[in-house]
Amino acid sequence: MSLLKLPLILVRLVIVVLWIFSGLFCVALIFPFISRRARAHINRAWSRRLMAFCGIRIRVSGRPLLTGPALWVANHVSWIDIFVLNSVRANAFIAKSEIRRWPLIGWLVAGAGTLFIERGQRNAVQAMAELVRARFDQGEAVGLFPEGTTSEGETVQPFHASLFEPARAAGVPVQPVVLRFLHQGRRSALAAFVGEETLAANLWRVLGATGLAVEVEFIDPLPMQRADGTPLSRPELSRHAREAIVARL
Repeated sequence: MSLLKLPLILVRLVIVVLWIFSGLFCVALIFPFISRRARAHINRAWSRRLMAFCGIRIRVSGRPLLTGPALWVANHVSWIDIFVLNSVRANAFIAKSEIRRWPLIGWLVAGAGTLFIERGQRNAVQAMAELVRARFDQGEAVGLFPEGTTSEGETVQPFHASLFEPARAAGVPVQPVVLRFLHQGRRSALAAFVGEETLAANLWRVLGATGLAVEVEFIDPLPMQRADGTPLSRPELSRHAREAIVARL
């Protein structure tokens, strides 16, 4: 680590930690007393500012669904993904239960409405499907990373189809989203959070970098029916979503 970068990392770290504590304050003392719409507005603005404090620029293209229920389906590279998508529209993300135990960030996303799935437990998918349907009924967007794990951002791993079912059954639009990470204008895995790396180590690397950016491309919502008018199956919907992301990645 260059000594010249150390002051930048420390300044950013102090600002980010203070900003996360401000988010925890909002979640604990403000969110219980304001409307869902107001919480979504704060979540979106707070996420934008967090990414700016981390030195990450966000470039959005396409036409994101900004109103009404929607399922946003994205490739998964880093813990950053949640805040990047939230900066466009506040989402109720489906995440593995281990994230709840992450220091600070885990507490924050839990308080902001993330839906945690207990992988390996019987009936976990069914219980999650009911929570997702409830969010759709309230007109919210739900964020899903169907790979179930992160990658370095160059490939897309197979999708798990089970959590497409609530959107399929309710006729809720499924919108694929492509996340491309860049460093100094070139595709990069610098911010990827993969393998056995700790969150602290990844955050330290991200805060020490300059020229980080994420391109967020919103693809048009998928058709929900076949050419003959019959509804797509859950595996078909999952496959079409993955193919759309792979084609643009």
